[in-house]
Order: sequence, then C-alpha cells, then structure tokens
Amino acid sequence: MRELILKMSMSLDGFVSDSEGKNNWMYGSDPEAVAFGVETTWNASLHIMGSRSFAVMAPFYPSSDIPFAPPMNQIPKAVFSSRGPAVLAAAKGAPGWADADVIGGSLADEIGRLKAGEGKPILAHGGVSFAQNLVAAGLVDAFVLTVHPIALGTGRPLFSSLPAPLPLRLVGSRAFPGGAVAQVYRPR
Repeated sequence: MRELILKMSMSLDGFVSDSEGKNNWMYGSDPEAVAFGVETTWNASLHIMGSRSFAVMAPFYPSSDIPFAPPMNQIPKAVFSSRGPAVLAAAKGAPGWADADVIGGSLADEIGRLKAGEGKPILAHGGVSFAQNLVAAGLVDAFVLTVHPIALGTGRPLFSSLPAPLPLRLVGSRAFPGGAVAQVYRPR
C-alpha cells in the first residue's frame, strides 16, 4: 500500500500562496533546499495534482531545465478534474504529461484506489484548493512542508478547511543555509 505525501512550500506565517494565488517567493537559490525538494520529488511513484496546477505545470516542465524537471516529466501523473479528458489539452504534445490519468470521481474513493497500489509514495502537489481538500478529507499520510523565511501578512493558508483541529507529530526537520526549514509531519 502506498502513502500519500503532500509536499508544499509555505511562508513563515503559514501561507502557501499570496492572496492573488502567486508563489514566486518560494523559488529561492539555496542549493541544499533545492536538492532536498528534488530528492523528495524523485521519491514518488505517482504525482497527483488538481487541474489548475496541471494547466500550469504541463506546458512548463517539458522544456524546462530546472532541477525539478526530470522527476516531474518522468514520473507518471494523475490530474483530478471534473472536466474529464478535456483537461489534457494543457498538455498537448508534452511528453510525460499528455498521457496523465484523468480522475473525476470522489476524491476519497479515488485516493483510496491509488493508495491500494504498490510502490513508492504518491506525491501530491498544490494548488491550494486541491491540497486543502486532501487535508480536510484526512487523506494525507505525511506532510513535507518547507517553510521559507518570508512573512506575507495575507494569503491562502493550507489548513483553513479543516473540520476540526489536526494533531500532527514532527518526524523530521532539516534547516537549510538560506533560511528555509523542511519539516515532515504525520497525523497522530
């Protein structure tokens, strides 16, 4: 059985994007933090995301030379969308993206089906709404949260859709020279 890991970057004050949905602040130049993120991204057998993230990532990664591009392009992907196969239009001609599985059923049922497979973990990427839905439904087995040394003041928080408090236990932490800190949590 595979675990579902949610990998997100967040500001020091708990936002995963600014109030306009932008997150350019998270792309730092700290080589150790980037290496950690790339290693985490490679350690997956499937990448899942919502349709808005897919629409941004699918045309970007195939021609990108950033360190995240190889695992993002080579590892199979699934996109959650109520639009059905039309969502794949964003990936037209994009190797490794155009053949993504499109999933439109119940989030809990479909995540349960994916988790029943064998292999490395499933890695969930934001957008905020998709990540909030995974968290609110209690589907995340581990959180890999990289906290960046920036305070936004306002923005979109990851945990705002919780139906009740979510107790977590810290299972790993790593500080990087540029000031970011990766924290790994599991629900209690």
